[in-house]
Amino acid sequence: MTKSFLADTCITPTPLVSSDESAETTPARESVKVVIFGTKTGVNNTILTLYKLGFAQVNEWSPLLPSSNPGEVMSILTRHIMTT
Repeated sequence: MTKSFLADTCITPTPLVSSDESAETTPARESVKVVIFGTKTGVNNTILTLYKLGFAQVNEWSPLLPSSNPGEVMSILTRHIMTT
Protein backbone atom coordinates (compact mmCIF):
# COMPACT_ATOMS: atom_id res chain seq x y z
CA MET A 1 0.00 0.00 0.00
CA THR A 2 1.38 3.37 -0.99
CA LYS A 3 1.06 6.37 1.30
CA SER A 4 1.10 9.96 0.16
CA PHE A 5 2.81 12.51 2.31
CA LEU A 6 1.92 16.16 1.97
CA ALA A 7 4.29 18.91 2.93
CA ASP A 8 3.17 20.99 5.89
CA THR A 9 1.98 24.19 4.27
CA CYS A 10 0.97 25.86 7.52
CA ILE A 11 3.39 28.50 8.64
CA THR A 12 3.92 28.50 12.35
CA PRO A 13 4.97 31.83 13.81
CA THR A 14 8.36 32.00 15.46
CA PRO A 15 8.11 33.42 18.97
CA LEU A 16 10.01 36.64 19.51
CA VAL A 17 12.51 36.54 22.35
CA SER A 18 14.60 39.46 23.46
CA SER A 19 18.34 38.90 23.72
CA ASP A 20 18.35 39.82 27.43
CA GLU A 21 15.73 37.19 28.27
CA SER A 22 17.51 34.40 26.37
CA ALA A 23 20.79 35.10 28.17
CA GLU A 24 19.10 34.70 31.54
CA THR A 25 17.48 31.37 30.65
CA THR A 26 20.58 29.69 29.18
CA PRO A 27 21.73 27.14 31.75
CA ALA A 28 25.42 26.59 32.45
CA ARG A 29 26.70 23.21 31.32
CA GLU A 30 29.78 21.18 32.13
CA SER A 31 31.28 18.00 30.73
CA VAL A 32 31.43 14.88 32.87
CA LYS A 33 33.33 11.79 31.74
CA VAL A 34 32.61 8.18 32.71
CA VAL A 35 35.47 5.75 32.05
CA ILE A 36 35.42 1.95 32.08
CA PHE A 37 38.73 0.04 32.35
CA GLY A 38 39.09 -3.71 31.85
CA THR A 39 39.44 -6.46 29.30
CA LYS A 40 37.76 -6.03 25.91
CA THR A 41 35.05 -8.48 26.97
CA GLY A 42 34.55 -6.85 30.35
CA VAL A 43 34.29 -3.33 28.95
CA ASN A 44 31.91 -4.38 26.15
CA ASN A 45 29.71 -6.33 28.59
CA THR A 46 29.56 -3.36 30.96
CA ILE A 47 28.59 -1.00 28.13
CA LEU A 48 25.80 -3.40 27.09
CA THR A 49 24.59 -3.73 30.69
CA LEU A 50 24.50 0.06 31.11
CA TYR A 51 22.56 0.29 27.83
CA LYS A 52 20.01 -2.25 29.07
CA LEU A 53 19.62 -0.19 32.26
CA GLY A 54 18.94 2.93 30.16
CA PHE A 55 22.14 4.70 31.18
CA ALA A 56 23.59 5.38 27.71
CA GLN A 57 23.36 4.26 24.11
CA VAL A 58 26.12 1.92 22.99
CA ASN A 59 27.25 4.32 20.25
CA GLU A 60 27.76 7.15 22.77
CA TRP A 61 30.86 5.41 24.15
CA SER A 62 34.26 5.90 22.56
CA PRO A 63 35.84 3.04 20.65
CA LEU A 64 37.96 0.77 22.82
CA LEU A 65 41.25 2.50 23.56
CA PRO A 66 44.42 0.95 24.95
CA SER A 67 45.18 1.82 28.57
CA SER A 68 48.58 2.10 30.21
CA ASN A 69 48.27 -1.49 31.55
CA PRO A 70 49.04 -4.38 29.17
CA GLY A 71 45.94 -6.30 28.08
CA GLU A 72 43.62 -3.59 29.37
CA VAL A 73 41.39 -1.25 27.35
CA MET A 74 39.12 1.63 28.22
CA SER A 75 36.06 3.37 26.83
CA ILE A 76 34.90 6.89 27.64
CA LEU A 77 31.41 8.38 27.77
CA THR A 78 31.10 12.16 27.87
CA ARG A 79 27.91 13.71 29.19
CA HIS A 80 26.98 17.37 29.36
CA ILE A 81 25.10 18.24 32.53
CA MET A 82 23.49 21.45 33.70
CA THR A 83 25.10 23.14 36.67
CA THR A 84 23.42 25.37 39.18
